Amino acid sequence: MARHLSGSVASGLDAYGTHGTLRLGTRELSIHRIHDLAPRRLPLSLRIVLENLLRYQDGSRTSAAAIEALANWRPAGPAGPVVELRPSRVFLHDTNGVPVIADLAAMRDAMERLGGDPADVNPLVPAELVVDHSVVADVFGRPDARVRNVELEYRRNHERYRFLRWGQEALRQFTVVPPGMGIMHQVNIERLASVVTERDGWALPDLCLGTDSHTTMVNGLGVLGWGVGGIEAEAAMLGQSIAMLLPDVVGLRLHGRLPAGVTATDLVLTITELLRGHGVVGKFVEFHGPGVAELPVADRATIANMCPEFGSTAAYFPIDDETLGYLRFTGRDPEHVALVETYAKAQGLWASPDEPPAFSEELELDLSTVRPSLAGPRRPQDRVPLHRAKAAFNATVPEEAQVPVTLDGSTHELRHGTVAIAAITSCTNTSNPSVMVTAALLAKKAVQRGLTSRPWVKTTLSPGSRVVMDYYDEAGLTTYLADLGFHLTGFGCMTCIGASGPLVPEVSRAVRDGGLTVASVLSGNRNFEGRIQPEVKLNYLASPPLVVAYAIAGTMDIDLTTEPLGTDRDGDPVHLRDVWPDPDEVRAIVDGVLEPGMFARGYATVFDGDERWQSLETPPTKTYPWQEDSTYLRRPPYLDGLPVRPAPVRDIGDARVLVKLGDSITTDHISPAGAITPDSVAGRHLANRRVRPEQLNTYASRRGDHTIMMRGAFANPRLRNHLVPHIEGPQTLDFLNDGAVAPIFDAAAGYRAAAVPTIVIAGHGYGAGSSRDWAAKGPALLGVRAVIAASFERIHRSNLVGMGVLPLQFLDGQDAETLGLHGRETYAIRGLEPLNDGLVPHTVTVTADDRTFEATVRLDTPREADYYRHGGIMPFVLRELLDREPDAGEHAHT
Repeated sequence: MARHLSGSVASGLDAYGTHGTLRLGTRELSIHRIHDLAPRRLPLSLRIVLENLLRYQDGSRTSAAAIEALANWRPAGPAGPVVELRPSRVFLHDTNGVPVIADLAAMRDAMERLGGDPADVNPLVPAELVVDHSVVADVFGRPDARVRNVELEYRRNHERYRFLRWGQEALRQFTVVPPGMGIMHQVNIERLASVVTERDGWALPDLCLGTDSHTTMVNGLGVLGWGVGGIEAEAAMLGQSIAMLLPDVVGLRLHGRLPAGVTATDLVLTITELLRGHGVVGKFVEFHGPGVAELPVADRATIANMCPEFGSTAAYFPIDDETLGYLRFTGRDPEHVALVETYAKAQGLWASPDEPPAFSEELELDLSTVRPSLAGPRRPQDRVPLHRAKAAFNATVPEEAQVPVTLDGSTHELRHGTVAIAAITSCTNTSNPSVMVTAALLAKKAVQRGLTSRPWVKTTLSPGSRVVMDYYDEAGLTTYLADLGFHLTGFGCMTCIGASGPLVPEVSRAVRDGGLTVASVLSGNRNFEGRIQPEVKLNYLASPPLVVAYAIAGTMDIDLTTEPLGTDRDGDPVHLRDVWPDPDEVRAIVDGVLEPGMFARGYATVFDGDERWQSLETPPTKTYPWQEDSTYLRRPPYLDGLPVRPAPVRDIGDARVLVKLGDSITTDHISPAGAITPDSVAGRHLANRRVRPEQLNTYASRRGDHTIMMRGAFANPRLRNHLVPHIEGPQTLDFLNDGAVAPIFDAAAGYRAAAVPTIVIAGHGYGAGSSRDWAAKGPALLGVRAVIAASFERIHRSNLVGMGVLPLQFLDGQDAETLGLHGRETYAIRGLEPLNDGLVPHTVTVTADDRTFEATVRLDTPREADYYRHGGIMPFVLRELLDREPDAGEHAHT
């Protein structure tokens, strides 16, 4: 059995003679010289991969094959082999991080039960967790909104936060950034990311893997990193390598300049449309060309953040003078900045505009062609130019509707397309001073003309960084946003993650009782169905200034390029162009008020937390004292009754379809993060446990309780299960009950009790969206043994394997419809048993009643086959810990 349990940053082998030194002043650091082996025009992102392989070379055939494939890399070469990477750090947020720490705590329990030392279950790779996903925008539009939302946050999440503090005390190399410090990806680029890391006498690239798919935001700073599932993150924290196929690299050449009035948001929506249309799933994207130098790091980070929306694994920007300037500006130590520059130039990681790398595929974009845009109403890649947004909306909701509501003593006729939420939110744009200042200046000009936000709009401001409010205050802009209702609601993901809180009550009633279709406009990166707010069907991504504009307009049924936002005090029309700030005005404020001291002050106490955090009591124990009556934290069941050796793999027979789904099924469909409603299966379960309706909280906050999350599997109210085509929501057919319609959870419970395996059938892009481990854990606990889909998104497929669920893919040109599968059949999957001999079958035979077809086995690497044989990553790692050499325990604490 392979062992990768050492906490060292290097293997000590030097089979290729690349070990050298890097001089930094009077000091010397060890490096592996990439130039000695890499082709001259190897993409920069692959240079970082090569460095990692050289540093951890173990003499095995797989490692050698991967190194030699990179040494002989050609743009049009054959498909790459498997590479096994080891990150320099693992990056988590609280909603995925709590389950990760809960799993590690359960592994400690299992280790103790099997006779081992629970302290051996301990991170060997530094791990950082930022608490940013739990604050909800309950209170808005008032000066004390943030204070009240934080109070509610701690009241709801006291138990989870106490658990995280236990983890920080009990687990080595595990650091927590407490609530209220900002969104994880902004904290990452402003404080945590090193670009080049110095550790144990080595200089090495900051290779960062995170449990959020938008970890790629750090690519904008020249750091290679991407999102992995929480399950993979656990393995990486415990010293396991992360296996992946060596990706193709798509070069995107940028040239020209953005026109006046066009924001980084418009640019990223254009890039998302371009790359999603081209097809970059499973590939790296690397930006180059003269246009890159025109983009500040904040704009690069905005683009890299939305890498999951265009589907690639990473979206890498090179290290250059802009990178160094950003590091200095955000308060990094001058000696460290010098290390970044010296290392990047020595290792061929410095931008070279005159001689760009060669790429597997090449695209280009003229920045001057970018125009103001939105994306929606359901997918980030569905870009709509601003001047066509009204027509696109009307094509989405063609029929008329009028619902009268009374607000502030006045009656208003609300129509389809009423903007119910306008949120300046998320990591994507609220990290970018240019767009944030543009939004505030637009608010100032609008207020000065006498405009106001519409009373039915829920207006929220949740910046990615605390520094935003510092420069707003310094520039005197905070008051104008507040005048339009954009009071600070908190520093966290909030609306973008689905923690948007309730709508204005009168609007909520109009939706429920009047059949009104309302919209949200947010400066986020995700707008999938059912994600933002359960009562909001239409969701549009937009820049922060356009969020302000739509709050004033109050409807999507408007052409902001020609129709007025409203009228001024004299009754004259005010158009968007009348209040849009001049770029020079924006630039003057950004240059005049932002200074490094803001970042130094903002992050001086980043790990300390407020008095609430510091007052949390933590049990001083190696294992966590679980509370059986908890509704937030329960010991996960994945390792219950685990034998020391895995059982043989068997074919799957007599299986029934739990759900049959179409294309573009996201992890939000499979495991929603938003509010738990009282009428849901999870809501009723909590009510039975004496949880009051106002305390139900969100699925995201309850990810430490598997009894809730099992009931949340496929619980999205917008789910369309083709077994029940006329019903929207978490319903299915129960074939053990004569095909009666039943809640998905109830049907699954019956199948489990009868020992009937279940499968999921799906279309293209299954598992798109957030890197949500519960989208695999939930189905696994429901008894799903396999998913047969036309195609998978990368992270979700990996998560399924990590939970012992078999991903199978229809052959090219086939899907459920072409094969005539209606989902009522009984299924058998045959041909899996060669896995017991270390062989991964390319295809298996699937029988559905009288139909038989082949499906591709998507165990893409030998390591994934190991995980599946063991029933998932956690059993594999635990068995490896039990099976390691006697002295391995010493390494676990170094």
